[in-house]
Amino acid sequence: MRTTYRSLFRIPEFTPLFLTSGAQVAAQTMSGLALGTLVYRATDSPLLSALSMFGPSLAQVLGATTLLSAADRLPPRATMTGTALVFAAGTALLALPAPLWTLFALVLALGLVASLGGGVRWGLLNEILPKDGYILGRSVFNMMNGVTQIAGYAAGGVLIALLSPRGTLLTAAALYATAAAVARLTLTARPPRSAGRPSIRATWHTNRTLLSSGPRRHLYLALWLPNGLIVGCESLYVSYAPEHAGLLFACAALGMLTGDVAVARLAGPALRARLGVPLLLLLAAPYLLFAFHPRPSLAAALAALASVGFGASLLQQERLMALTPPELAGHALGLHSSGMLTAQGVCAALAGATAQLTSPAAATAAMAAASTAVTLVLARSLRPTNPRPSAPTPPGAPGAPTAPRTG
Repeated sequence: MRTTYRSLFRIPEFTPLFLTSGAQVAAQTMSGLALGTLVYRATDSPLLSALSMFGPSLAQVLGATTLLSAADRLPPRATMTGTALVFAAGTALLALPAPLWTLFALVLALGLVASLGGGVRWGLLNEILPKDGYILGRSVFNMMNGVTQIAGYAAGGVLIALLSPRGTLLTAAALYATAAAVARLTLTARPPRSAGRPSIRATWHTNRTLLSSGPRRHLYLALWLPNGLIVGCESLYVSYAPEHAGLLFACAALGMLTGDVAVARLAGPALRARLGVPLLLLLAAPYLLFAFHPRPSLAAALAALASVGFGASLLQQERLMALTPPELAGHALGLHSSGMLTAQGVCAALAGATAQLTSPAAATAAMAAASTAVTLVLARSLRPTNPRPSAPTPPGAPGAPTAPRTG
């Protein structure tokens, strides 16, 4: 039976996971905008504003090298509940008056916790969906992310005006607590996908296994770098147009939503195989025009057009899952998520530093040019092929399954 959007919501655990993720995305969106605004008002620094919004991503590289083996070795429900509660407490602490270095230390600590969350969430999604359902299911989550971000940035802008940035952070903390409650009360208590204790050694071994394959390695680079450089552009919205940053973020989210719908529903398998590189080029091209300092309304339209290119990520994830043994799905998707967020954090810092030395408009165009160059370098290795599935991990090796997979 063909998987459809409607049939996804008849899968017992899909809806609870969808609702849990939606509450977390709303909280993350509102808290990021509030914290970026708070820091920019206090420092008048594009660099510090960008780091406050995307700094948690910098901690992802540490999590990717230490914690990712836990993505397949911890119970999904308990892990998702625990990480949401940590974010609720941490976001509430961010709302308290504190020195700037304390805020950034807390932001980085939350980023370390977040490095585990992506692998657990997407590994569970891959587990509960039929084999042909991952790209459609992930597109539903991406569409939810887009709609939630549009609403979250709009609501965040209103709440900042009405309650102040600190009041908005407390609202986001309440949303994280809601996500924890939804996860605990509605998700099924599933066992881990793999037995054994999480460890740094197991994490490193599986990372090496995943990155030792040339096709997988090139996919990871395509998932991390062009995307990260464009998020560097987005990190400058607050400093580029302080009074219209919410509009730019909302329009970018709308463009991402459009791209995901087009890729998942309108493009057949043969067309999807050829769309990856063109979409990555679209992701960067409109931002080149920021060199001409477009007014906020035009800048918002350019951001929406560019963000259609984020649909490339769905295609690359589908191919990544085809190249990865099922028992490593959570780790593989966690490595994708952590690496992507790390690249986003690094690129946000680079964009902020460039804007500090030049201007937000010039830095945006420079990051777009870099993204275009990276895509062109990777283009040859991303051409459609008929890859053979990867061999399963040898029994007994770190990361190998020692218990039956459920679901």
